[in-house]
Amino acid sequence: MIDNNSLFPKVVRGGAWIFGLRAIDAALGFLRIIVLARLLAPRDFGLFGVALLALSILESFSKTGFDTAIIQRKDDVKGYLDTVWTVQIIRGFILGGILFFGAPLVADFFKEPAALLLVRILAFSELLKPCANIGVIYFKKELQFNKVFVYSLAGTLVSLAVVIPTAFILRSVWALVLGLFAGQATTVVVSYFIHPYRPRIVLDVKRCKELFSFGKWITVSWMILFLVVHGDDIFVGRLLGAAALGFYQMAYRISNISATEIAHVISQVTFPAYAKFQEDIQRLKESYLRILDITLFLTVSMAAAIFVLIPDFTRLLLGEKWMPMVPTARILVFYGLLRAIAASTGPVFVALGRPKVETAWQGVRLLVLVLLIYPLTISFGLEGTALAVFFSMLISWIGFSVSAVKITKCPAKQFIKVISCSFVNGAVIIAVITLLKNRVIQQVGLLDLALMAGLICAISVFSLFILESLFKCRTKTIIKDIITGYGRMA
Repeated sequence: MIDNNSLFPKVVRGGAWIFGLRAIDAALGFLRIIVLARLLAPRDFGLFGVALLALSILESFSKTGFDTAIIQRKDDVKGYLDTVWTVQIIRGFILGGILFFGAPLVADFFKEPAALLLVRILAFSELLKPCANIGVIYFKKELQFNKVFVYSLAGTLVSLAVVIPTAFILRSVWALVLGLFAGQATTVVVSYFIHPYRPRIVLDVKRCKELFSFGKWITVSWMILFLVVHGDDIFVGRLLGAAALGFYQMAYRISNISATEIAHVISQVTFPAYAKFQEDIQRLKESYLRILDITLFLTVSMAAAIFVLIPDFTRLLLGEKWMPMVPTARILVFYGLLRAIAASTGPVFVALGRPKVETAWQGVRLLVLVLLIYPLTISFGLEGTALAVFFSMLISWIGFSVSAVKITKCPAKQFIKVISCSFVNGAVIIAVITLLKNRVIQQVGLLDLALMAGLICAISVFSLFILESLFKCRTKTIIKDIITGYGRMA
């Protein structure tokens, strides 16, 4: 049996490192968006998005799920690493070839001839990425996220250092391409410096079959997840063109920046942690509720802040040319909120060896998206696409939550209470900031924007005490326990 007292510090330390990484990554991404939005046109982002969509389609529809299977296994996995690495290399060459020779089809589908060369150049990234050292998977398996921090941050820093200067010089989509390759190459090189394992070309068919028996559901889930996450991009790019896709993807990035980072942290940390509790449902339930509580507090506060401030942020920092995306971004804020919350639930199913549950609800999400996206987009344009995405996420999130409550044997009343407290906090933030903007500040400037962001933080902290006092919410206590526990580790 896993000792909760020994595991919790690891989870907290791992979460702190990953959160630190994602915070820095988000800050750098924020800087990147502001600079590039000023230098490049929406169509440049749209063209790059088309090329990335082609690449992502092949990647998502050919994922093996082997890395997830390795993390989920409780026994020694060293004997599997060379086979997994070899499969990744073979897969990379196959995908790169398909992408290179299939580039004309991509350009024809999106009616963008300029995407042809972009897709062919990006095809070579599929030869580069699989070369990374498979040994780094131990960092996630053993919750050594301080090393993941170094490994991931290096690629981000180099990519940023390349993309901004080249954007100033080239003023074209090729700056984004060069930044992508620079980041990937750095990540591959650093992986061999940071972990001593040296992979070899080995293909053990028996072990492949063994990993595939678990990983096949991860593969199916990834295929469905790609369609529900990027199906809207494909639809917008095909129906409305590259410029509209540029607006839509920028709206998505801005509205989901907090949700993306938090969701990434949660999925990185909770899956290996939940996996260690797979034979103790009571402890798994308690861990799940605590993580859900913190997730809700952070994501609801951030979503509320983005919702009320995004028009001013867009006008002041991105420029007037991006203002058409604001209504779409406001709808996608709510999608991002549900997405981040769901990220704390999905790992529960996988950790318990029941990935079929997640796959099934992702399938429902895809079905709802397929039924709604065309009529809503035709009727309301990009805002209609965003509404379709939101409703599909809402339905699947309800299903995720009901399934998680049943599997972890969590009382429904306790689950609803956790959700309600955070949503009250979000409603207060929106009401206060909206009132302030309408009655006190007539024209928001950069200083006003910064002051309102600080006020939102203050409201969130104040609400911790009020909600615990009035409704006996546990968020403040959980945060205190985390800070105290982390202090004891230091």
